[in-house]
Amino acid sequence: MENNNIDWANLDFGYIKTDYRYVCNFKDGAWDEGGLTTDDKVVISECAGVLQYAQTVFEGMKAYTTEDGRIVTFRPDLNAERMENSARRLEMPVFPQDRFIDAVVQTVKANAAYVPPFGSGATLYIRPFMFGSNPVIGVKPADDYQFRVFTTPVGPYFKGGVKPITIRVSDFDRAAPNGTGHIKAGLNYAMSLYAIMDAHRQGFDENMYLDPGTHTKVEETGGANFLFVTKDGKVVTPKSNSILPSITRRSLVYVAKEYLGLEVEEREVYLEEVKDFAECGLCGTAAVISPVGKVVDHGKEMCFPSGMTEMGPVIQKL
Repeated sequence: MENNNIDWANLDFGYIKTDYRYVCNFKDGAWDEGGLTTDDKVVISECAGVLQYAQTVFEGMKAYTTEDGRIVTFRPDLNAERMENSARRLEMPVFPQDRFIDAVVQTVKANAAYVPPFGSGATLYIRPFMFGSNPVIGVKPADDYQFRVFTTPVGPYFKGGVKPITIRVSDFDRAAPNGTGHIKAGLNYAMSLYAIMDAHRQGFDENMYLDPGTHTKVEETGGANFLFVTKDGKVVTPKSNSILPSITRRSLVYVAKEYLGLEVEEREVYLEEVKDFAECGLCGTAAVISPVGKVVDHGKEMCFPSGMTEMGPVIQKL
């Protein structure tokens, strides 16, 4: 199938309505059979749990066209597992992992015309999400829920090539100690909106959040995990109970070990040692890896040897 109405080469990273989405409802303690629909509107009570108490979780992944014309998705089983963990943490019913994968496959197949062609630089972004749908006025979990999957074709995260970005050490906390930083809950992202806009107003591309307990250890940004490279070529990634377990980071760690033969270390990373790394990158579904050229800690600049014009050699290989 082809869609000749889209200029694949000039797509932004934004929302374009596609033909079908998957919907399944949880009511009276069970999920219904679910299925595809062309209706992109969600109709819920003004008192729905998601609107009153932010009871919602989501995932993000991509589908691609291969060189031989097949359509593939990237590790949806890991997204299914992570959504299950997120749902349990917010006292939501678990959407079974096998049904999650089936829903993703159904939705991608139904929107095959919107999967960008191989070599275009564009992809089909897939967004599964779940929310409390019945009226909830007391502070408690909802009784009814809706699980949905929609897709949208997106262009590359970077237009005109990948350039290293400048980030700042943030005074804000992304997550509370023993909170919800390790799950993909909408409320985590709502909390980060002011901080990221404040960073932009100050001339920075992103925030480096530190651990909420001591403010001495590197955690992540609002939407990506960190990868560091030492001067002797070792890949180091921060370890913390309040970091979202990125599937992209997990995959890059595997690539570093098994494909490139690099030594990889997942451990606590202290802010004071950032200045000694040779390279730094942010990793996530949208960007894969975004190189960082400079970290600014309250006026003190930490510049990586890889510079502000191109990716460092190890991150480039990854």
